[in-house]
Amino acid sequence: MAYLHKRFDKIHAAELMNILKTTLLLVVITLLLTQCKTDPHAESTNTGYAKLSGKTMGTTYSVTYQDLNQVNYKSQINSLLEAINQEVSTYIEDSDISTFNKSEKKYTFLASEKPHFTTNLLKSKPIFEKTNGNFDPTVMPLVNYWGFGYTEKRTINNADKAKITELLESVGLNKLYVKVNGDNIAITKPNPAAQLDFSAIAKGYAVDVIGHFLISKGIENLFIEIGGETFCKGKSMRGDLWALGINTPSRDAKLTDIKQIVRLTNKGLATSGNYRNFHTAEDGSIYAHTINPKTGFPEKSNLLSATVIADNCMTADAYATAFMVMGKDKAIELVERMPKIELFLIYGDENGEMQTHASDGFLDFL
Repeated sequence: MAYLHKRFDKIHAAELMNILKTTLLLVVITLLLTQCKTDPHAESTNTGYAKLSGKTMGTTYSVTYQDLNQVNYKSQINSLLEAINQEVSTYIEDSDISTFNKSEKKYTFLASEKPHFTTNLLKSKPIFEKTNGNFDPTVMPLVNYWGFGYTEKRTINNADKAKITELLESVGLNKLYVKVNGDNIAITKPNPAAQLDFSAIAKGYAVDVIGHFLISKGIENLFIEIGGETFCKGKSMRGDLWALGINTPSRDAKLTDIKQIVRLTNKGLATSGNYRNFHTAEDGSIYAHTINPKTGFPEKSNLLSATVIADNCMTADAYATAFMVMGKDKAIELVERMPKIELFLIYGDENGEMQTHASDGFLDFL
């Protein structure tokens, strides 16, 4: 491929897709070469379903799949999750994304050696554009400022507006310059303070890659969940569609408090909400933990949660976050123009009552 030296928003979509397909293929090939091991602690059923669970990405994962050969894939799944974290976790000091964040000007790498970092970066581009910048993985400096990263939470009333304005200079995925030469990728930071944070897309990505791995093994019935982000295929142990619950958006709600049941197959689902992690202003207003990358402030909204159904979990994960930033009306308007994205919103009305909105296509899954 000829040298390209363009701003990230100017790279041709076909070029990005070629790199994206290559990196995903490399992930699958790597997994196929991994030897299977037996885990004596895994649950299984007499219908050939296995249930695996563990911890990853600051949360937990759960995988259920049907394999009549009773092969256990937990060691491969754990290895895969460790590899993903090593590339995209900002909590690992020497991860690839941490190395990028510490770099002052240019970060150069081989896409084939960093497929997880590459795929999260390239997938973020079209979603950034579709949402008019409301999904933006360069929001990391603002996340840390407000205390949703590594620092203590700040209050809305004591915010330093001058500091926020300064931080906004480093925010904007379209401000990064990317040069592609075959498998070589170089990202240049016009602002040395620019940082990436894939937390709004990486869990969905990990779900999808585990799904690709299991499907490559000939598994047709599976369910994968990481921190509430899910992908399922085929049928459940009961022989029907997989049933997923949308949590009641209340601060004191338990995980078993379900607002709506969704039945899915061959789809990804993700939910984003502001009811467990938020700021409260002096006047009692609730501000979401979702940072608006345009204003630099946590978003004030009556939107309690956004659940998205898409063809894959990575897409659902990113759009769920974007819709929380956009708010109810703009989210509904955008989804009406996106036939492959379905949306379920829970919000508070002017009387403080909980209301819901479902896109036309979402109703088919209830």
